[in-house]
Amino acid sequence: MRVSSALPLFHLYGDPPDDRAFDFIHVETISSRSVAHDWTIHAHRHRNLFQFLVVERGGGDLTWEAATLPFAAPCAILVPATVAHGFRFVPRETEGWVVSFTEDVAFGLGERSGEGLARLRALAAEPVLPLAEAELAGLSGRCVALDEERFLAREGFRLAMRGHLALLAIELVRHAVSRARSGAVTLRAADPTVEALRGLIEENYRRERQLDFYAGKLVMTVDRLNNAVKRATGVTAGHLIRHRILTEAKRQLVFTTLAVHEIAYDLNFSDPSHFTRFFRQHTGVTPQAFREQGGG
Repeated sequence: MRVSSALPLFHLYGDPPDDRAFDFIHVETISSRSVAHDWTIHAHRHRNLFQFLVVERGGGDLTWEAATLPFAAPCAILVPATVAHGFRFVPRETEGWVVSFTEDVAFGLGERSGEGLARLRALAAEPVLPLAEAELAGLSGRCVALDEERFLAREGFRLAMRGHLALLAIELVRHAVSRARSGAVTLRAADPTVEALRGLIEENYRRERQLDFYAGKLVMTVDRLNNAVKRATGVTAGHLIRHRILTEAKRQLVFTTLAVHEIAYDLNFSDPSHFTRFFRQHTGVTPQAFREQGGG
């Protein structure tokens, strides 16, 4: 029997999931939602929303899957759809913007927008992007313009919001490239084969773990798929599958009270001992030890 994860799934934080959401762009200040939750946004996921945070003042801790990452203004934070995340903001000192959009908006921006979205996902592998004051001013201005279009809803405002969103995304990528050149951050290249594989893994990782399944879906041989993934990422396709399974296992161990055997069956392991061996082989600790350590 399938066991559901207790990690909340929201549209916007606190709102029920909305699979019908389409052409959705939303902007709000960090304080507007976090104040009501005592400046703590507990770990959750969005099924179909990509988010940018532009942190103008303050800072806090970012929960990113099973890790905790500190952040301080000025910075930007990128959160792709499906990633488990949460925030503990410094109360009353933290301010900035949260921009959320469904991925169909990005795909509708132009014929190569899919590549741009893949670029953003790759960039979000390192979610916290430090900013210079001048960079912060430009991004904050984009967010203010986006909020003004949303609030006034003048003729053509949806098109204008897409334009501001596109410029915001471009500026974020440019700043990340600048940091990479200086050695401050590391960018991972987006590759269409890897992105297609990641999408298939996200849909099928619970029930399909064999490379020939994914290679067949991509109309490739297993060797060709492995070579393409290794060239782009430095790891094998099998590693990406195992990593996704481990990520979900860590989520459930840290964010839920499900028993280890329930998590094992949820992830379609034949028995809990097989799951424990798998988890220990790839993390060095048992699932129970990982839970007791709080994911550390």
